[in-house]
Amino acid sequence: MATIDAQDLRKRIRRFRVLIIGRANAGKTTILQKVCNTTDDPEIYNTNGEKIDDAVVKSSIKRGNHDIKNEMVFKSNPGFVFHDSCGFEAGSEGEFEDMEKFILERVYATKLEERIHAIWQRSEEKFFIECDTGHVPVVVVFTKFEALRPVAFGEIKKELKGLSAEERSTRIAQRVEELFKNTGILDRLSDPNNRARAKSHVRLQNMNQPNANCNTLLESTTFALDDKELQLCLVSTQQSNLELCIKCAIATLVDYANRPLGPLRISSEEYQYEIARWFPHLRVRQGLIQSDNALVMVLTDRKYCSAETLWGRRYTFGRHDVPDNNTVIETNDIMPVLQPLEAATIIVLEYSAFLLKTSEILKGAKSAVDYYLKSPTAVSVEEGAKKISRQGYKKEELEKKILEFILENRMSCSKRIDSKQVDDA
Repeated sequence: MATIDAQDLRKRIRRFRVLIIGRANAGKTTILQKVCNTTDDPEIYNTNGEKIDDAVVKSSIKRGNHDIKNEMVFKSNPGFVFHDSCGFEAGSEGEFEDMEKFILERVYATKLEERIHAIWQRSEEKFFIECDTGHVPVVVVFTKFEALRPVAFGEIKKELKGLSAEERSTRIAQRVEELFKNTGILDRLSDPNNRARAKSHVRLQNMNQPNANCNTLLESTTFALDDKELQLCLVSTQQSNLELCIKCAIATLVDYANRPLGPLRISSEEYQYEIARWFPHLRVRQGLIQSDNALVMVLTDRKYCSAETLWGRRYTFGRHDVPDNNTVIETNDIMPVLQPLEAATIIVLEYSAFLLKTSEILKGAKSAVDYYLKSPTAVSVEEGAKKISRQGYKKEELEKKILEFILENRMSCSKRIDSKQVDDA
């Protein structure tokens, strides 16, 4: 698929479509509510886009009639549309065949807006043995994982005597992992003879608690998608997980840094553009970043944000000074993998999203830049970025270290914003 801005892709796809599969009363609706940040029930629509009365839906389900083609949509986030497939209990072969037919139709649908983009599966083994899901990623969802803790505790109770609370918790967690592994479920789901294989799996615990969320499910689904534009679409559809935006921006940063040497050229503007695309509160175009209300100059406009003006000093890219935005750098002269410029871009854009939600004084990314330049974070970022760059981490470890570094320095975690300082900016 050609490179498309996330907002343009959203217009073409319209909604991110998920098929969730699992037995009735298995907590599927709770998962979807957490994904959409609501406690309300979904609205159900038929294939003609007509809303179905709640009483009719409940009556149909009670009679055993269930239409997988119906769409579940939550008012809190209509960017998601869900299809529900009940479990495949004995004697429900018709239900299974309907699901297979639906998947084949929606995986290869000619209209982008009708395709399913991900499948969330509640570890139904029959599904993996017999279903062809094409290129659509399957994420296995294990729920009620906390139920294994009392079992683990009962088995090693005598061994826990005399241990500290922290040691007891660690030993119980280890035993839970052993019990889960002993079930052999992951081995069976990844059997090479299966027609479908899980791209990843997540464990959701205590989903009935008010503060529970599905961030791990959204993250796992994002990175299971093979298409970057679909990843951008999912990230822009979900509305609450800024840490996911940061992780995707870091993955982009590391991916660029690890591209093979040769004719590839990378500009600082391109870096910033690719990073900014992951933050859905901004409308991003090459060379420009636009807020919801007005055009703003952020990190790519030379008049306001040249390397010297924005960061207050010149950093070196190997043997070269920081170029202007019209200059490109050969990869054999490329800067260390984590330059202050890229780290600052992520920190500033994450902070700009925070400001739009919590403050009337500070609006948009320009305010975030102003605050960053006057904060101790700028110094910490410069020193920390250089330190990480010297360590020679491999890709996965590097992404982990960069994430830790950025989360430690994110400005949205500041205890209090000095509004006078910002007013003077």
